[in-house]
Amino acid sequence: MERTVTVEPEAGLHARPASKLVQAANRFDADVSIGRADDGDDGLVRADSMLSVSGLNVEHGESVRVVAEGPDAEAALDAVCDLLASPVEEPAADADGGDDGNAEDAEDAP
Repeated sequence: MERTVTVEPEAGLHARPASKLVQAANRFDADVSIGRADDGDDGLVRADSMLSVSGLNVEHGESVRVVAEGPDAEAALDAVCDLLASPVEEPAADADGGDDGNAEDAEDAP
């Protein structure tokens, strides 16, 4: 099974979005691969490898092809494509009201 999807996260497939994608791919009993839509089979890499996924250097707005095989292929495609098609929200600084360990914040407080 395969699908083509446009990468929505502003960071592309770097840092947090790549990490979430790899985690999603590892949750399923399926071999999941990803690559640029125009690169064909030679451009596919394993989606369960952070190094491989981030090494694609896919940017926001690019189309990627996701291929999955195995018992959970459809569920894996759903999860991975949903992540790619959704913007990743970065956590807000001090959103939980807790101390983030940044001593500079305390010094600058009135």
